[in-house]
Amino acid sequence: MSDFFLNSTQYERLWDGTLVTLQVLALSFLLGVVLSVGFGVARLSERVAVRAIALLYVEVARGISSIVLLFWMAFALPILLGFDQPSRLLMGSVALGLNMGGYGAEIVRGAIQSVPKGQTEACIALNLTPTQRIRHIILPQAMPVILPPMGNLTIEILKGTALVSLIGLSDLTFEVSKLRVNRTISDDPVSIPILFLNALIIYFVLAQIIALLFRIAERRVNAGFEQRSGRNAVELSAPTAGVTG
Repeated sequence: MSDFFLNSTQYERLWDGTLVTLQVLALSFLLGVVLSVGFGVARLSERVAVRAIALLYVEVARGISSIVLLFWMAFALPILLGFDQPSRLLMGSVALGLNMGGYGAEIVRGAIQSVPKGQTEACIALNLTPTQRIRHIILPQAMPVILPPMGNLTIEILKGTALVSLIGLSDLTFEVSKLRVNRTISDDPVSIPILFLNALIIYFVLAQIIALLFRIAERRVNAGFEQRSGRNAVELSAPTAGVTG
């Protein structure tokens, strides 16, 4: 059975790489969500210029290569801006976040359009501002539609974090590559198939955790809507019951 496991030092290296992968995922996810909501809403703006800028960003973010964008952010942009040693963790996260935002914006746009137009008309009748309409009425109703594809997109970004190893960031994939090249750590030989199998299992477990978190979020959102719908039904039926009685 020992042939199917790495030693403690090797697992420590994989753990360190996993922590870096999670940092990249967290930063890129936060940026991606902000960009997704911002540009997704902008895609439906009444102003032509705002819609055009949002559309340009979405098409560029979805149309360019993730690897090229990553190299451009890590090596080309610092030269243009005069940075000596930029944080590769930050640059890699920004590149993945920009990519996620392009796809996420279309998810948000489609979800908002799925909300019945009567909701927007009711908000206008109540004299709510556009920001209030989006924040308090439209987006909450669009969340059940946003969460499933956004969960899939987050898992894709998790797998995309492996690209940061190409710019020298010590993520999980980078650590696996170093172990493969060195072949020995603490005089203990590394079995290449077992090494990559461990990496595959780690990525799989992380993906399942993300999927579970999004499923929990979906259930809570759906439960909240069911509770509100139930209260509304009771409020509407109560006067009727009083009249018939």
